[in-house]
Amino acid sequence: MSAVRDPLTAITEAFTSFLFGKTETTRLPVRTSTGQAQAVYLPTAAPGLGDSGVIIGREVYSGKGYIYDPFQLYGQQLPAPHWLVLGESGNGKSALEKTYVLRQLRFRDRQVVVLDAQGEDGVGEWNLIAEEMGITPIRLDPTAALDQGIRLNPLDPAITTTGQLALLRTIIEVAMGHGLDERSGFALKVAHSYVNATSGDRQPVLTDIVEQLRHPEPESAQAMNVALEDVRAWGLDVALVLDRLVDGDLRGMFDGPTTVGIDLDAPLIVFDLSHIDRNSIAMPILMAIVGVWLEHTWIRPDRRKRIFLVEEAWHIINSPFVAQLFQRLLKFGRRLGLSFVAVVHHLSDVVDGAAAREAAAILKMASTRTIYAQKADEARATGKVLGLPRWAVEIIPTLSPGIAVWDVNGNVQVVKHLITEAERPLVFTDRAMTESSVAHALAAGPSGRPAGPSLDEALEAEAEARAMAMEHMSGPGGPGPHGRADGSSESTVA
Repeated sequence: MSAVRDPLTAITEAFTSFLFGKTETTRLPVRTSTGQAQAVYLPTAAPGLGDSGVIIGREVYSGKGYIYDPFQLYGQQLPAPHWLVLGESGNGKSALEKTYVLRQLRFRDRQVVVLDAQGEDGVGEWNLIAEEMGITPIRLDPTAALDQGIRLNPLDPAITTTGQLALLRTIIEVAMGHGLDERSGFALKVAHSYVNATSGDRQPVLTDIVEQLRHPEPESAQAMNVALEDVRAWGLDVALVLDRLVDGDLRGMFDGPTTVGIDLDAPLIVFDLSHIDRNSIAMPILMAIVGVWLEHTWIRPDRRKRIFLVEEAWHIINSPFVAQLFQRLLKFGRRLGLSFVAVVHHLSDVVDGAAAREAAAILKMASTRTIYAQKADEARATGKVLGLPRWAVEIIPTLSPGIAVWDVNGNVQVVKHLITEAERPLVFTDRAMTESSVAHALAAGPSGRPAGPSLDEALEAEAEARAMAMEHMSGPGGPGPHGRADGSSESTVA
């Protein structure tokens, strides 16, 4: 049964139709879901990090350039300048580290220190970049150290007396696998105090500490009103541990004055630890010594911005004693102008270890997190620890090499790392990639440019591929798709 129309309305519509050739009609409302209605809204991109700093690459979903610099962002956008890089091998972590360092060094007030724990063909993987910049890596090798190699002295006068004692305790506790009790700590303290007081103009060395622990001075016993034999007994285990660094399998690297000629003012300092067994106690001990040594060297008002990049950082985070030293270093990061970059493969390597509490404290200081592809279960664990949004956790296992989830103090983006042609020969880390870069160079034309498509053409092709990929993505527009992220050849696996 149709409703009776108002005569006045009918006359008005007839007159309008006669005059304008059309009539106004009333349309019934259409019900739809929010998932369907979102298509009528224009796409919007999440806010970026600004335009001051170094270029990392581009945001996958908006196509905008992605620029990051912890020193520029520190304060308003970034509570701490420290950075955690995670991901399986072969997904681009190494390439990101190297291009980031090369681009940061374009600024004259930057200095970068790298603990290079990986290597190939007898040298660390940062050796090529160091040579390109005219810098000789500081190669720490137990075998070479016996033959006038590089030595780092834990008792170097550049380190304060308090810092020396803290470093000695850390070395001993790492080697023993447990903390020092009060009696052993007292024996070490009085031995260190006596050696520093009697060393004169020469650098005290570990041999002096070992000798004093074995043969303590009567004054050390009198101060505590105990027998001299008791003080000797308290320090016996400590002496045995230090003797391993002086005359055991770890001798040569710590048992003498610091090697003269190490340039600590160079823009890039590379400590090559590739000759050290990764599973030995020498690795965390070396990292502890280097960290404390640099900390006390850096305490000077030179206004330089420093980046301390540590590969295989689980050696630091997974040792409660070394982690405590680095935790203090990170706390003083603002005073030192320091950005600490920790590179690890799996977060489970550190959060489930003996230093879980210390690891959590260090992770909390890292306001920037970059996560490359991981397996689904590892991605879920990582997301839980770091507090990542659900869409980011779901996309991590699908990421192609060279693409990562970036979380900068809650600003989460999917970023494609870009490598320039000039950087390619310097960032490849394995033999297969090196050989491919050589073949790429041989295929270049007379001008030195590749015979294939230009960089502009490659960027245009990638933009078209990304547009096609986004048409097939499910989920809301912007960050948070559930499809596989674009993986074109512009970024290289490392």
